[in-house]
Amino acid sequence: MFEIGNSLHEARLRRRIELAQAEQATKIRGKYLQALEEEQFELLPAETYVRGFLRTYAEYLGLDGQLYVDEFNSRFVPGADEEPRRREPRERRSRRLETTIVAAVLAVIAIVTVVVIGAWTSSGSRIVPPVPPAKPKPARAAAPAPGLAIAALRGSSFVAVHRGGAAGPILFQGTVGRGEPQTFAGTRFWVNVSSPENLLIRIRGRRIKLTGYRPRVITVTPRSWHAA
Repeated sequence: MFEIGNSLHEARLRRRIELAQAEQATKIRGKYLQALEEEQFELLPAETYVRGFLRTYAEYLGLDGQLYVDEFNSRFVPGADEEPRRREPRERRSRRLETTIVAAVLAVIAIVTVVVIGAWTSSGSRIVPPVPPAKPKPARAAAPAPGLAIAALRGSSFVAVHRGGAAGPILFQGTVGRGEPQTFAGTRFWVNVSSPENLLIRIRGRRIKLTGYRPRVITVTPRSWHAA
């Protein structure tokens, strides 16, 4: 057991992040972020919002979001540990139903195959229809490199990607972990990363290097990129 609020607050101070900066990056109102740090969960609209905000905020600070959600469930949600066991019978029934459906489909296919073969044999036909020559497939051109590609090398990092600028539409907002690369087509992006030291970032196929251990914001244009 650990203190959810204190650990979030200390992680933010270690990274020298102001609440206003965290609010802009996570799109969570500052008063809700402060409520999470003070464990005043009753100030948030509902438990669903608490879990979602808690996961997003923890991952933005470079922490394990699922660990914080599990701690919240165990301490503040009665009966949360019993819910998976109540769902097990339904899941088993669902798997049995899927198995029955697959077996029925295979049986139908087998019956149709036997009927077709029997009809062909009884007709006495020995004419084999000509097989048209296969057309050569046109060679595929090499796919161009995506405008922006982000992958985790050393660890996970919270990432927010907007098209065009900070006020543009959100293309991605969440944690990029190992084995979960994200690619985006286009030429203009606004990118906010919480742990740049963990990421491999490529712009139009060329790798860029962000130094330091603090959250960084970069702007990508058709011709270049620069750090904000």
